Amino acid sequence: MVAGGQALLPTFPDPFMRQGWRRLTYVSIATMKREVQAVEDPGRIQRSVCVYCASSRSADPAYRDAAWRLGVTLAEQGLGIIYGGGAVGSMGALADGALSRGGHVLGVLPRFMAELEWGHKGISSLQLVEDMRTRKHLMLTQSAAVIALPGGSGTLEELLEAISLKRLGLYLNPIVLVNTRGFFDALDELLTRCVREHFMDERHLRMWQIVSEPEQVPEAFAAAPAWSAQARGFAAV
Repeated sequence: MVAGGQALLPTFPDPFMRQGWRRLTYVSIATMKREVQAVEDPGRIQRSVCVYCASSRSADPAYRDAAWRLGVTLAEQGLGIIYGGGAVGSMGALADGALSRGGHVLGVLPRFMAELEWGHKGISSLQLVEDMRTRKHLMLTQSAAVIALPGGSGTLEELLEAISLKRLGLYLNPIVLVNTRGFFDALDELLTRCVREHFMDERHLRMWQIVSEPEQVPEAFAAAPAWSAQARGFAAV
């Protein structure tokens, strides 16, 4: 948690996830034939958070403004960013905001997107992977927390996967939603209804925190309830 100047550290509660990370490191990095521009120093990765966000250039400018401010906020907290590697929309704004304050930004980009020139050319490091599944796995397992900005189906899929893994006790770190323009109100209501309809346990509502402004994210990290692998005991309802 970001409390008392202490950096967030990643948690790998499940042996399969730890082994899966080692396996993916070998397959996706060691066999890339140097197509990866840079491989992160593990010490640097441990101080990074994963940010899910969109690449839309058509969305309201308020979303890009919030993304830029989040990048600034994380950089000023000394936290690196792991994100999808894009150059435009909220993705580009997030990276640019962090870079403007000397922050460290790692992009994880599927090779086909690099071929389409969707990658941000100014970030600290761009890691190429074979497919979307590997991208999601690396972003999550290299990070010490998840932040979701408003976005489309891809952003929502990534966020809900992180929430599902936390429900199963496979991911234990904070998950924070930045609710720009009330974007996540409907999702929050839907997940609350999942509890009311007994598809989820009431304790599952503690898996994520919602903030109105990007500057509130560090405080949400510090206030996030502790979560452990014992959550598996109430994963099934």
